[in-house]
Amino acid sequence: MQGGRAHPARVNDMYAEWDTMETIDAVRSALAERHDVVMIEANEGAYERLMDVRPDFVFNIAEGLHGVSREAQMPAIFELLRIPYLGSDPLTLAVCLDKSRAKEILAYHKVPTAPFTVIHALEEFEDLRVRFPSIVKPLHEGSSKGIYNACVVRDTDQLFNEVRTVLEVYKQPALVEEFLSGREFTVAIMGNGRDLRVLPIVEIKFDALPGEMNPIYSYEAKWILDTSDNPLDIFECPAKIDAELRDEIARISCDAYTVLRCRDWSRIDVRLDSRGKPHILEINPLPGILPKPEDNSCFPKAARAAGMNYSQLINSALDIALERWGLQSPKTVQKRAENREGKG
Repeated sequence: MQGGRAHPARVNDMYAEWDTMETIDAVRSALAERHDVVMIEANEGAYERLMDVRPDFVFNIAEGLHGVSREAQMPAIFELLRIPYLGSDPLTLAVCLDKSRAKEILAYHKVPTAPFTVIHALEEFEDLRVRFPSIVKPLHEGSSKGIYNACVVRDTDQLFNEVRTVLEVYKQPALVEEFLSGREFTVAIMGNGRDLRVLPIVEIKFDALPGEMNPIYSYEAKWILDTSDNPLDIFECPAKIDAELRDEIARISCDAYTVLRCRDWSRIDVRLDSRGKPHILEINPLPGILPKPEDNSCFPKAARAAGMNYSQLINSALDIALERWGLQSPKTVQKRAENREGKG
């Protein structure tokens, strides 16, 4: 196909995944309540800085700078230097940032996820067979980067334009996924192995968006319409769903967390199909943790609904990671002291 309009303009969303200094300072302040904290920038100088500081533990929130495995780069350095750290390992981080690889693994393990295909070049478009409506996404992005209102396509011309936009603007393959028409949820999970805790489920309420917008949490919705100064009333937590649906969403989310070998914490995005059956959209092993309630960050929102303030969330994640590494946290030391006192 050669026709169609030029690809639509995109705002500069290059830094959508990166944490602001406000978030970084909030994490530092929470950790400093119990620990001595040293800040290390996740850039080209990080290796030498880590060699010099030799931290006892790294609270990793590094999104990475370049490449399709950027989220795996810092954890790979930690492992090279044998420094224990929070969160998933380099393999899981790399796989989860490649939406198609993650979906292939989920499908193999029979965890429901929407049918999809990947387009690497426009020459592949002629042989493409998809069901409409579909949604087009960059293959290697997060935080709604590259996902705009126009990405929901309902005919071949729209599909061609959006695939071309991804290839030309983001310089990466396009994921074309069957669009699921049902409700959407996000699930915050903490823990490891069989000891997983599902926090109260968050629903995204698309009726808060302008009527002309598609029911997706697009870049426009997340970063333009939904701001700290004027937050959208777009989330409901706990979600108002019956126990059967809640349990099914939690089950497939834990299944996805387990088969993709997530560690310590992750946020799982889930959407219902036209029959109300939940499917995994994607897995976020580096969950967004913006500190203020008006930031509408879903993991802290779920934590607040579970009775945790921001500091408790950050330090709980750290305790989970320390326990996984077999290291003592202040919480563990306190529990052991209480046990000794109880036996005395």
